Amino acid sequence: MRRVSIYWWVSAAAALVFAAGVGAAWLLQPKWRALTQADIDAAVLHTLQTKNLPSRTARAAEAVRESVVEIRGFVPPEKTAEAAPPRPPRRDLPAKRPKSAPPAPSAPSSPASPRDELATGGPPRGKDPAAGKNPPEARATPPARPEGRQIGSGVVVTESGMILTNYHVIAGARRLEVTFFDGSTSEASVVQSIPEKDLAIIKAKTIPDDLPAATLGSSRDLAPGSEVVAVGFPFGIGPSVSAGVVSGLDREFISPDNKQNLDKLIQFDAAANPGNSGGPLVNMNGEVVGIVTAIFSPHESGTFVGIGFAITIESAGSSIGSSPF
Repeated sequence: MRRVSIYWWVSAAAALVFAAGVGAAWLLQPKWRALTQADIDAAVLHTLQTKNLPSRTARAAEAVRESVVEIRGFVPPEKTAEAAPPRPPRRDLPAKRPKSAPPAPSAPSSPASPRDELATGGPPRGKDPAAGKNPPEARATPPARPEGRQIGSGVVVTESGMILTNYHVIAGARRLEVTFFDGSTSEASVVQSIPEKDLAIIKAKTIPDDLPAATLGSSRDLAPGSEVVAVGFPFGIGPSVSAGVVSGLDREFISPDNKQNLDKLIQFDAAANPGNSGGPLVNMNGEVVGIVTAIFSPHESGTFVGIGFAITIESAGSSIGSSPF
C-alpha cells in the first residue's frame, strides 16, 4: 500500500509540473494584435523599396505574349517576281498627288521581295552568294527562283486556334505557316477575309497544349496620352515589344492607289515596322484594343518614323459580322 501511494504522489507531482509549464508558456505568449492600416502600408513600402517589380507596360505585354504569333505567307515565285520588279514603285507615295497633300501611310508587313531576305538574314540585295566560287562558264543553269515570304503577326482570339490578322499579311500567299509562343509551327488556312477592311481570320491546323486566347478590351476607354503596347514580329524578329501612347483617335487611312479606305483608326507612337502588321495593340490591362495595320512613312524603306495606325477591336468585330470567335 505504501509503495502504491508513493507512485501515485509521484505521478500527481509530474502532472502538476507539466500543467504549470503549459500554463507558463501560454501566459508568456505575446498577445495577438490586430493589423492596422499603418502596418499594411509599412509592409507595402518595404516591398517596393526592396523588390524590383515589373513595369505596367511589361505586365501588359506579358499578359498577351503567349497569344501573339508570327505568320509567314509563302508566295509562288512568279508572284514574287511580279511583287519585286527591279525598281518597284514607292508604296508610301502616290503617283500623283497635290503638293499640299502629305504622303500616305504604308502597311507594316514585310514584302515578298529581295528586301525580305535582308530582313530575315538572307543574302544582301544584288550580291550573288556563288560569285567567285566557280568561273562563269562552269556554272549550271540558274536554279528556279525560290518562293517568296511575307512576314506578319497575328493574335490568337480563341483557344481552338482562331487567329486575327491583317488581310495584306496573307494576301496572295500559296500557303501559310504560323509560329506559336513555344516555338512550334503549324500550317494554317484562311477562314474569313475582309479585304476592304484589311482584316482576316486564319486557323492553325495544330496548336500547342493550353494555348491561351488574348483578352479583348475596348478602345472606347482610350484617350490621347493613354499608354499602349504593340507586340509583334518586326522584320521577323520577335516577339518584340514596343511601348508608347495613343497620339490620336478616329484617324483615316487612304492607300496610295485609293483601293483601301480605313477609318476610325487609333494613332499611336509605339514603334511598329514591317512585320508588325496584324499584331495586337494592348492597353495597360493586357487587353487587345486594336490591330496594328499601317505606318506613316515618307521614306522608301518604309521604316517607322513615329506614327502608326491600328484598327479598333470594335471595328474588327463589326466588320467580321458573324464572328467565328
